[in-house]
Amino acid sequence: MHPAIRVQSVSKRFRIRKAGPRPHYHTLREEFSRLFTKPSRWLRGEAAGGETDFLALEDVTFDVPRGEVVGVVGRNGAGKSTLLKIVSRITRPTAGTVRIHGRVASLLEVGTGFHPELTGRENIFLNGAILGMLHGEIVRKFDAIVDFAGTEKFLDSPVKHYSSGMYMRLAFAVAAQLEPEVLLIDEVLAVGDGEFQTKCLGKMGDLATQGRTILFVSHNLAAVRGLCKTAIWLDEGRVARQGPTAEVVGDYIDSGERLATQRVWNQPETAPGNEVIRLRRVSVEPTAGDPGSALTISTPLTIAFECWNFLPGAELSLNLALHNLEGVCVFSSIAPPARWSKGLFRGECQVPADLLNDGVYSVRLLVIKDRANAVIDLENLAMFEVHEVDRPLRWFGKMSGVVRPQLEWCTRALDGTIT
Repeated sequence: MHPAIRVQSVSKRFRIRKAGPRPHYHTLREEFSRLFTKPSRWLRGEAAGGETDFLALEDVTFDVPRGEVVGVVGRNGAGKSTLLKIVSRITRPTAGTVRIHGRVASLLEVGTGFHPELTGRENIFLNGAILGMLHGEIVRKFDAIVDFAGTEKFLDSPVKHYSSGMYMRLAFAVAAQLEPEVLLIDEVLAVGDGEFQTKCLGKMGDLATQGRTILFVSHNLAAVRGLCKTAIWLDEGRVARQGPTAEVVGDYIDSGERLATQRVWNQPETAPGNEVIRLRRVSVEPTAGDPGSALTISTPLTIAFECWNFLPGAELSLNLALHNLEGVCVFSSIAPPARWSKGLFRGECQVPADLLNDGVYSVRLLVIKDRANAVIDLENLAMFEVHEVDRPLRWFGKMSGVVRPQLEWCTRALDGTIT
């Protein structure tokens, strides 16, 4: 039996313009001159002047069997979205082939196929037609689409007034009712609330049990682990690993953490700071175990700073602030003021387990002198990622809140009667 999706030796090359002055455009005569004077460069397609080539995908090969849910993971810029655009035939590969057996629906960007001036009702028919549904099929499934999306109150309002979450809910509802043989999904669940994420993941699970094939790109590793039997890890445009989801995701989590969580400056003259204090090292590591192991929500962390103090007897205090990718300060913590002698010092802040939500964080350091004046204020000193772990509940969306502490609960019966 043929696989639902077969990707063979796919590469995708983009031409990008270098920063700087506007490039000189060659005439036809100049291009012929380049053909004969520098034929190898001309045949490789190398741009003259201010342009260069970027290889987004390189020799990517894999099969997706029928009825299987396959996750695609990788860091930003790894080529995941480019791959889905090629598989969905939005863009052509530079080399290689893609073969798909079955009717395809794709959710690659929120609101793709919607017209902002049309109402939700009109866009259901428009988007359904774009996805290949007949008018009568849309009419039969219209109520189910609206019920799944939960947008009945706004059905006759132009979608330009919808939030991104409402856009996504309506788009997913239409695609889900199409009941395609192959469904391509690119991180669209990231903008939905927890309740709707649960509905979407449940629907995807139902489609999988019905023999549908799903290719699911997501940064939500918990969702990938819970939904996908196998996974593909893309790294800089190449397949780094393909296999059972637990193994692939585990290798992906472990990759690159050592580089992201510490920075070192060996020369005081070039280190961040000033004539009072300069930073030698910053690190974010597990409090116990291998310093290079992955950081999860259950990992106690030690955030450490090593500083040179050039002002003997100064009363100094370290102030740590942690920010998420949205720039929100998750928390700040101030060390007790102390008088430092001249020399190298180390300060550590212990972050307990079950405090941080999953996500990426940046480290900021302020050094306060005499309890009043900021001597240095250094942002983005280190960046680290806290990963999700398997939850006891069957819900795979990102939990709300900038922190998610493990608090004590007490549940008890008030009486023995049930009415």
